[in-house]
Amino acid sequence: MAHDPVPFTPVDEAQIAEAIPAATLVLFRDSAAGPPELLIVERARAMVFAGGALVFPGGRIDPEDYALASVHAPDDDYGAARIAAIRETIEEAGIAVGLSPIPNATQLADLRRGLHAGEPFGALLAGHGLTLDLAALIAFARWRPAHAHMRIFDTLFFLAALPDDAPDPIVDATENSRVFWMSAQGVIDEADAGRAAIIFPTRRNLERLAQFDSFTEAVAHARDHPVTVVTPWVETRDGETLLCIPEGLGYPVTTEAMDAAMRG
Repeated sequence: MAHDPVPFTPVDEAQIAEAIPAATLVLFRDSAAGPPELLIVERARAMVFAGGALVFPGGRIDPEDYALASVHAPDDDYGAARIAAIRETIEEAGIAVGLSPIPNATQLADLRRGLHAGEPFGALLAGHGLTLDLAALIAFARWRPAHAHMRIFDTLFFLAALPDDAPDPIVDATENSRVFWMSAQGVIDEADAGRAAIIFPTRRNLERLAQFDSFTEAVAHARDHPVTVVTPWVETRDGETLLCIPEGLGYPVTTEAMDAAMRG
């Protein structure tokens, strides 16, 4: 699957400051046959950002996410982002995490219909007697690129475990064209074989996640590496132009040739 990488052009700090707040969820499912599997969605090819790429479910942090966080998690700096990740995963894949109790199939279908219709998330939760359990989402990473692009996202990544008796994911068939489970290394292998596309931040996080044999290991790693904003930069080494990220943040691979990197 061929994709032309988007050229990197630096932007100034004022443009970075206008980055769109976003959140994404790395959802783990145990696998008896090998390493844990992650919930992956394939972006619709018509989407301006990361069209056709494999990503984790997620999206923008909406004003209501901030409003809900101010009431239910006023002391959590990542409260609105956690709520956005929960909401987006329901919308995109039909799976609920971070709610108490875990909604049954009927409630979940109703939540998803309501969100797709634009109904307030807080009102939908209250109508079903559900509350937020934000501690179920573990902060893992934060990426804020600095390149000339029509959209720059300041994205928080969270880890969570698939709840017991969760349904199979169902693609929303609007922003995404496919949803499935696959190990981190499996997604990387699909990209390397030319059967899938993954953008630079997703690839670096998949490489990081591929180090773990369980959700517990991933959480321990996350707690040993405090969230630090990752802003890639371009550097020339030995005549090769590379897209780079800092060392020491838990990423086993910190450079990629610019002519191979998919920016979005």
